[in-house]
Amino acid sequence: MKSRSDNHPETSNEDEYHVTGTLYSLTKPLAKPGKPGPEWNTMEITLDGPHTVVFLNGVKVTDYTEGQPVPERKIRFRARARPASRRRLVRPQNHSDNDIVMFKEVAIQPLK
Repeated sequence: MKSRSDNHPETSNEDEYHVTGTLYSLTKPLAKPGKPGPEWNTMEITLDGPHTVVFLNGVKVTDYTEGQPVPERKIRFRARARPASRRRLVRPQNHSDNDIVMFKEVAIQPLK
């Protein structure tokens, strides 16, 4: 998936658990390879049961398995983590009505 956004976490009171490519409120980024808007970012997300891996611009940002410790939720607009199910939802998103996010080349394929 390729996405383009103009995200400014440094001015939005977000913390290290709210960075592009992380599982919001659950994981800190392993790296921060995100490009600033209006450049395109490429993201590859692998969901394998309870294991989630995210690469952003070719760099691993998230490697999380359900059940690993997570911090107490600080930002209340985020939903609480729910147990993984056999059916997973993929929801490209933006943060508010004032944000502009564009997606292109979105593809979903089964694991081999």
